[in-house]
Amino acid sequence: MPEKNEKEEKPGTGKKKGSFMKELLSGSLISDKIVLKNFWYILFCTFLAALYIGNRFHAERITRETSRLSREVRDLKAESLSTSAKLMSVSRQSEVYRMVREKGLGLEELKTPPYRLIVNK
Repeated sequence: MPEKNEKEEKPGTGKKKGSFMKELLSGSLISDKIVLKNFWYILFCTFLAALYIGNRFHAERITRETSRLSREVRDLKAESLSTSAKLMSVSRQSEVYRMVREKGLGLEELKTPPYRLIVNK
């Protein structure tokens, strides 16, 4: 009975031992066996990578917009507070009296407190 050599090719493959190196160097191993066999998987992974990159850019844009809007809100709050403080200081009775006197409007301060008129129908 002939001994089985482990290096012999298996029946039905029709390839020699040295063909693997030839296929690897020529590129047919990569193009025919690996890429074409897994084409849909590679396409799916490429789609997921593009989706991931796009999502990353979208998230960064939203983060920048949020930061810009937060700075704008902070600045507007400070402006509102300073405007409110100016209005409170200008609307005091002594300030109003001083401004009327400076502009020479001829208005006088009341000596008696105001009173309400009640009309009976």
